[in-house]
Amino acid sequence: MSREGAGTPLVAEVIKDRLCFAILYSRPKSSSNVHYFSIDNELEYENFYADFGPLNLAMVYRYCCKINKKLKSITMMRKKIIHFTGPDQRKQANAAFLVGCYMVIYLGKTPEEAYRILMFGDTAYIPFRDAAYGSCNFYITLLDCFYAVKKAMQYDFLNFNSFNLDEYEYYEKAENGDLNWIIPGRFLAFCGPHSRTRLESGYHQHSPEAYISYFKSHNVTTIIRLNKRMYDAKRFTNAGFDHYDLFFADGSTPTDAIVKEFLDICENAEGAVAVHCKAGLGRTGTLIACYIMKHYRMTATETIAWIRICRPGSVIGPQQQFLMMKQTSLWLEGDCFRQKLRGQENGRHRAAVSKLLVAVDDISINGVKNQDKQEPELYSDDDEINGVTQGDRLRALKSRRQSKANAIPLTVILQSSVQRCKTSEPNISGSAGITKRTTRSASRKSSFKSPSISRTKTVLR
Repeated sequence: MSREGAGTPLVAEVIKDRLCFAILYSRPKSSSNVHYFSIDNELEYENFYADFGPLNLAMVYRYCCKINKKLKSITMMRKKIIHFTGPDQRKQANAAFLVGCYMVIYLGKTPEEAYRILMFGDTAYIPFRDAAYGSCNFYITLLDCFYAVKKAMQYDFLNFNSFNLDEYEYYEKAENGDLNWIIPGRFLAFCGPHSRTRLESGYHQHSPEAYISYFKSHNVTTIIRLNKRMYDAKRFTNAGFDHYDLFFADGSTPTDAIVKEFLDICENAEGAVAVHCKAGLGRTGTLIACYIMKHYRMTATETIAWIRICRPGSVIGPQQQFLMMKQTSLWLEGDCFRQKLRGQENGRHRAAVSKLLVAVDDISINGVKNQDKQEPELYSDDDEINGVTQGDRLRALKSRRQSKANAIPLTVILQSSVQRCKTSEPNISGSAGITKRTTRSASRKSSFKSPSISRTKTVLR
């Protein structure tokens, strides 16, 4: 923490004599020895309702590229670089989030160190809330976010040397599939497919066939549906995928039996698992969070923070308190799982471990694949308000806001800071230990085409 001169506000010193962060109430002018910049109007959160952050993984990546470029710039070698934010408290929180992430990812700061640096003077940052409509009584803090990023790096969920910016930004759009990797190569969250591809009630609907090509090229072997049936599961199973139904109501929390079955399915999956509900946010984020808490011992708030950084809007309303209540039991289950796994001889299959754990818990877990039971008639979720569920509303909001944004001809933000090279197809870095499996070709091609993807890398300092 330092002062730039008489009458100027306190600033947080991120890198001594090189990089600072400041909250200013008037726009400063750069000088021969000081360079000011702001991202408040460049990297902006697209809200659903009253939610305002944290910014997504692509924006964290773009910001880090921007900082690294400025620090390496010959014209700024002798200048102090000051990232400033204005009086808007929501933008202050997001700006501080980006600075803190940079400190954790590139400067090797602990979450506590990064947070302490940002708490200069009498500074206070408002916490982040969920994407639900109405009041909020559960929040995640900047410190939760920094811990999430640190643990994501530790467990190799996050690696900016292999992060594909173009692919992330393409596929997270509603019209291009609305999907995000939560754990690269292991867990994919996506919006629920429909019987056919079309634009309906303000949001894009995609058929199962729209996803098959992408799933096969990214070693997805298992699909889990959490909402009621909007498509015939055979359209996935006939293409060689495993498909499971674990329905619970939109906006609600899963039963212990559903959590157990979800974990058992995922622990026995041969490849990556793609999970969806209606919007792929609430129910989907909640169950993926249960897996992360069990197998990586992350706290509920860290897990929620990470999932929202990957897929904004995830985990909604009572689902947040549910994860807090499940934290201790999931940690204990994870400890037991790892202990039993260590006790297995080399080459023993995961399935045997899962069955042993089931026996210890004296709980019957039997995942039933859709191809083994009669498919009911098509229907939508319960608990509808005037025929529209929470998932419908969130999907419509996402489609409309993205369509509005796409109508404005904007230059790609910070494009010059990203090193690009052409590749023939998209690629996401996968987690270790994933077994590949051959599946039959899909009967139809994807309805959304892959972009011209470039492998993007940052240069480590």
